[in-house]
Amino acid sequence: MKKRLISETAFTILMLAAATAISFGFFYLGNKNVANITIVYTLALILTALYTSGYLFGIIASLFCVIAVNYFFSYPYFRINFSLSGYPVTFIGMLAISLITSATTTALKQQRQAIAEREKELAEADREKLRANLLRAVSHDLRTPLTSIIGSSSSYLENSPELTEEERTELVANIKEDSQWLLNMVENLLTVTRIKDNDTDKVKKSPEVVEEVVSEAILRLKKRLPDIKVRVNMPNNFLMLSMDPTLIEQVLINLLENARVHSGSCEPIDLVITEYPKYISFTVRDYGKGISEKQLPYIFEGQQTMSETADGHKGIGIGLSICKTIIRAHDGMITAANHSNGAEFTFTLPKEKEDLNNA
Repeated sequence: MKKRLISETAFTILMLAAATAISFGFFYLGNKNVANITIVYTLALILTALYTSGYLFGIIASLFCVIAVNYFFSYPYFRINFSLSGYPVTFIGMLAISLITSATTTALKQQRQAIAEREKELAEADREKLRANLLRAVSHDLRTPLTSIIGSSSSYLENSPELTEEERTELVANIKEDSQWLLNMVENLLTVTRIKDNDTDKVKKSPEVVEEVVSEAILRLKKRLPDIKVRVNMPNNFLMLSMDPTLIEQVLINLLENARVHSGSCEPIDLVITEYPKYISFTVRDYGKGISEKQLPYIFEGQQTMSETADGHKGIGIGLSICKTIIRAHDGMITAANHSNGAEFTFTLPKEKEDLNNA
């Protein structure tokens, strides 16, 4: 607090001294118009009010400015004289204008600070909501595969002699599937932690070739789901886009995996990439049962977590919440909708200056 007070005092003195020096420069160069000198002091006053906190420094600067114009630049010079015809009214007018200018500038600055603080509080509330949704999803989703793994391993250990080779293989396969699912969820959690470690909730972007990012995402996904079929439709021209490639790959993997696992269809999934003047859109379209109309409004909030879906697969869980977090950190948008033959998810990534230059 003391350091701030000293800093503001020094700044106020510097502004008033600079305004006085500039005014003397005008004055001795022959420009003795008091109106021009008043403008110089008004500018110093506004800068003082913007930099300092509260009204004190603005009021002090206002008084100094009015007295300085009277003392230094009004006849008789270097003497305060209120006896000039009409000057008391002029003095009061200048003082009123100076005080109003200072008060208005300070009020606008405080209002701007209040708005910034409010936006910060809203952003923090949004982050807390996301954390709550993630924790709820994690606490629910962790229990399901862990219970299954414990049950399958216990059955294998306790009943191994009585089990057929086929039954033992099925138990081990179930353990592997649930373990893989847990690994995927941990990857998602690490992804969101990577973003949350940054106080600004933004990501470090670098220009990337869109085709390479898409290819890497599909290759990683095929290691999990070897039988998945993805049809990619994208422009023939070379696309460069600023992004965090690892995070965008995670979004594509989550969306494509959900389309394969939860659509109830084995038809190929379409990945449509479209270039627009200011952004590039990515659409993952499946040809299955679509999304429940009740579920659709909350699809990205992590509130639709279920232990199992009708087809026997685990619920969507936190995957779409992670997607929303990643896309928002890239200043993009993500939406979900049903079409006539299934569901589709679309996210957009904005082009930045370097992307437009490379286009």
